[in-house]
Amino acid sequence: MSKIFILGDNHGRFNKIIQTVIAERPDAVISVGDIMGDKNIRPLEQELKQILPLTEFWWIPGNHDTDSDAAYDGLFGSALAECNFSGRVVTIAGLRVAGLGGVFRGKVWMPPADAVYESEKDFLRRSGKGNRWRGGLARLHRSTIFPDTYHRLVRERADLLITHEAPSCHPHGFAAIDELARTLGVRTAFHGHHHDCLDYSQSRDKLGFHAFGVGLRGITDSHGTVIVPGELDEQRRFRQPQSNPS
Repeated sequence: MSKIFILGDNHGRFNKIIQTVIAERPDAVISVGDIMGDKNIRPLEQELKQILPLTEFWWIPGNHDTDSDAAYDGLFGSALAECNFSGRVVTIAGLRVAGLGGVFRGKVWMPPADAVYESEKDFLRRSGKGNRWRGGLARLHRSTIFPDTYHRLVRERADLLITHEAPSCHPHGFAAIDELARTLGVRTAFHGHHHDCLDYSQSRDKLGFHAFGVGLRGITDSHGTVIVPGELDEQRRFRQPQSNPS
């Protein structure tokens, strides 16, 4: 049986995942986003050079991965750029895994409200030159969920779903993530973004799939077993988050 680890929001600190991969030798590691830090940023393949011969590394972007040119270039411009599977389904260690990176933003789409823009092309056509970056989509919106990306995924089938946004069982989650997971037919879904690891067990029958949040720099396996607790898990386990992470 394959061993897949899910990495929570990393925010530029790679020691835990490096140590864990060396010790546990998983077949693959999948990041839920917010991978890069805000200073002293090196390309992702340099940060992970110790473990890349030992495991596959796949990722989706988080909202903070487009906060700066340096963060964006360190991730999207890295030698691991092709391992970004947001908006598609890929086979990882024998499982079909769907990815949806980024976040919902009201200037584009905030479910359940109707979308303002359907696609990146629609945004660029209607929003004006001030919303362009490097000749294309504004950097911020390169981690925005556009409806056409979401609807392309709806037509697929998968075993696992990896998102940055949370499903509705989280206090700040979205029913749109629930609907995507059910349409994909996944057994299990993982999310990051909120830096917590709440107990969703009471929601399983309602959701129709198993949901897990992965804590700040935490590591969970593909069955939802915590391998490395998130740094804020204990203080956030028994209360609802009061706000989205900054």
